[in-house]
Amino acid sequence: MKIRALIIDDEPLARERVRSMLKDEADIEIAGECGDGASAVAAVRQHAPHLVFLDVQMPGMDGFEVLRAVDREQLPEVIFVTAYDQHAIRAFDAHALDYLLKPFKPARFKEALRRARGRLAEKQAGDVSREILALLGEGRPAREHLTRIAVRTGERTVFVKVAQIEWAESAGNYVVLHAGKENHVVRETLTALEERLDPRKFVRINRSTLVNVDQIKELKPLFKGEHVVVLHNGKQLTMTRGVRELESWLKFA
Repeated sequence: MKIRALIIDDEPLARERVRSMLKDEADIEIAGECGDGASAVAAVRQHAPHLVFLDVQMPGMDGFEVLRAVDREQLPEVIFVTAYDQHAIRAFDAHALDYLLKPFKPARFKEALRRARGRLAEKQAGDVSREILALLGEGRPAREHLTRIAVRTGERTVFVKVAQIEWAESAGNYVVLHAGKENHVVRETLTALEERLDPRKFVRINRSTLVNVDQIKELKPLFKGEHVVVLHNGKQLTMTRGVRELESWLKFA
């Protein structure tokens, strides 16, 4: 039996890696690729895949939301793909689901395929994965905040510790992370990144800037009630939110 598969990931390089690893798997037919949640839901409904390689974290609609939007009768077997969400990994382990932790190795990929084939062979036609339903029925796994961020540069992946980030600034659909003397660019919006950082440690001081509160040295007044945030490294960042709100926030952070 041919196994129809979908590759769902917002990163083109990640989709390409999965696709390249599937090219020698004669029993697997790639039905399509998707780069966002909405098109993924449509593709599942259209192709009724047996197997999906599903990114956990995507802007707009994440992997869990994609599965919740699909009719139960169409739920496929899922190999989740994640970069750094430890809460998700524990949830998958608890429900005996499989996952690939980026960057994954070929041997780990083949092991995930082997398990998926076994599950599909045992699965009766029309049956729904009870483990997936259990995972979705519990709602979104309890969120744990990032402790590191994977940054891809060409073929390399650098892991930046969140505690080392002094501040982050928006650059369209990208974010520049400032950590000491190094700057790292990640393909993510500032809002999406903010949602996955500990709100007790990072504060939005203006529309395009997040600051690590442990790096704040002082709030410096300017003219006409304006202020700047001064970091320990001497960097000064303009603050547009109310100073009283920020002072109160910092006091109890």
